[in-house]
Amino acid sequence: MTNMTNLRGSRWTPTLGAVQSPESTTFRVWAPSPREVALLIRSGGADRSIPLEDAGDGYRQATLPRLLPGETYGYLLDGAGPFPDPCSRRQPAGVHGLSAIVDPAAFRWSDQEWVPPALRELVIYECHIGTLTSEGTFDAAIEVLPAVAGLGVSAVELMPVASFPGRWNWGYDGVSLFAPAEVYGGPDGLRRFVDAAHGLGLAVILDVVYNHFGPDGNYSGLYSSDYTTDRHDSPWGEAINFDGPASAHTRRFFRENLLHWLHEYHIDGFRFDATHAIFDASPVHILAELGEAAREAAGPRPRPYLIAETHENDARYLAPPGRGGFGFDAVWADDFHHAVRTALLAEDEGYLRGFDGTLRTLGKAIRQGFLYEGQFDAGFGGERGTPARQSAWSSFVYCIQNHDQVGNRAFGERLNIAASQGDFLAATVLLLLLPQVPLLFQGQEFLSSRPFLYFTDHEGDLGLAVTEGRRREFAAFGAFSDPRTQAAIPDPQSELTFTRSVLDHDEASYGPGRLARELCQETLKLRRNDPVFREYREERLPIGTRARGRCLLLAFEAPAGRRWIAVNFGDRTTVDVQAGPDASIALYSNDGRFGGNGVAPRYTDGRLTVPAHATVVLRA
Repeated sequence: MTNMTNLRGSRWTPTLGAVQSPESTTFRVWAPSPREVALLIRSGGADRSIPLEDAGDGYRQATLPRLLPGETYGYLLDGAGPFPDPCSRRQPAGVHGLSAIVDPAAFRWSDQEWVPPALRELVIYECHIGTLTSEGTFDAAIEVLPAVAGLGVSAVELMPVASFPGRWNWGYDGVSLFAPAEVYGGPDGLRRFVDAAHGLGLAVILDVVYNHFGPDGNYSGLYSSDYTTDRHDSPWGEAINFDGPASAHTRRFFRENLLHWLHEYHIDGFRFDATHAIFDASPVHILAELGEAAREAAGPRPRPYLIAETHENDARYLAPPGRGGFGFDAVWADDFHHAVRTALLAEDEGYLRGFDGTLRTLGKAIRQGFLYEGQFDAGFGGERGTPARQSAWSSFVYCIQNHDQVGNRAFGERLNIAASQGDFLAATVLLLLLPQVPLLFQGQEFLSSRPFLYFTDHEGDLGLAVTEGRRREFAAFGAFSDPRTQAAIPDPQSELTFTRSVLDHDEASYGPGRLARELCQETLKLRRNDPVFREYREERLPIGTRARGRCLLLAFEAPAGRRWIAVNFGDRTTVDVQAGPDASIALYSNDGRFGGNGVAPRYTDGRLTVPAHATVVLRA
């Protein structure tokens, strides 16, 4: 079998799926449920069937003279089928079709000198391949990368790309977890994208879904009923079996999946979806196991970024395994988003009930990392969180928009549409200068007017159930208590819902969009080059916060100097700042150069006048 050397210099031999070597192709699948398993190969319109041998522990295997990449195959289970390989590297006809042979070693990479940026230097750009461009492919997305890199971003984060049912999907209904979606361009399309990103200085973070299989096209249960379990309650049906009977083989499946992204696609890191729904009572939690596998794969190179998406505010994710943690690098810290949103908009339903919209609350979230550290959260309905005040600032991924916070709104409207432009740009400058890792959602930088709606392309009753479920989901909110209003919620199954979500990049080339993009560029330039902000990324120095009405003043003090960020979501105000006679204005979000009203801030005699609906950066 092929023994590959990956970008990080470590060697790895895949053990599941169809594995190529110079002389042979080995097929191995975990299939303890059926009595007989046969390999069906379809070539030139003809089928041939080869019985698989028992390889022990429920694994079945066959080794044949080397097959050509692109040849298709499936498995016959007790005579039924053929069914796709659970570890298929490619699904050319979709998730219900035959699998295809892929030779990862055939791709010619050009990123041999690539070294990903340190975690603390990450500025993440989250994107969805299907809506990033009108073509919706990896190759079309490559054309967008120079603009992303030119913005000052250092990493792109791809929403899940594993094969899903239908023509479009957010990606969280993935079922062929080893196979990049054919509608996006398949395996080599993803490789070309990653190679191009590295050539532009961009790391690539992949969103992976290890908490459930999608509802359509998941054939794993035909091979073994132990891929999933009913021992735990999951929001999406049966949970993945990480701690029940035969769970060692399920763990192997997901460990190999993670390693295959690293070795075969040169992925630089992972965002693990909804980790609170990954259930494991084993002595070593699967997240800790996957983290250790990723560290081993890194060899002498920087280890992959490991980022958890969870509402738990649990410092356990950040603690090393030796201290009972998972050894992750960072978590999505949505308290910051919630504090910003409630400060800008009068919203207090659902998970926002625990946020009072004051700038004092926003300041507390920033200086702690998490707002909730174990106290009662009304939006959660119980105590939430643990303190993480010793964790590096880079342990917290902050945003004011992401796919969830936009797309899980009924009409998918962006914050720049719901809030005033001045307040949105003020919040953007704050986000991009804080020492926490900032995340931008595609189009945010140019004030995209396109919504990001929830869309699927399921067939029959499943599609109807998704439509009805989406509308029921919002029935508890006051704005949707009327059935007529519920009926106005875009149908996830409609093609129009998908096409309305596709970005219009022309918006970045003129008017407010172009000027907002230039503000983001200038702010990220200040983030990179300012020595005080740099020292805060290198060390967890304290951030001082002082709220006065609708204005929040943040103070940064380091050996390189002092800086203040004044964020004002209200009318013009004046705050006391003892910055000294040599203090100067470094940046203000309402500068006329960036489409603002041009009213300049002033600093005189220890008083900083902050324009309405603006963020001001003062240095001394």
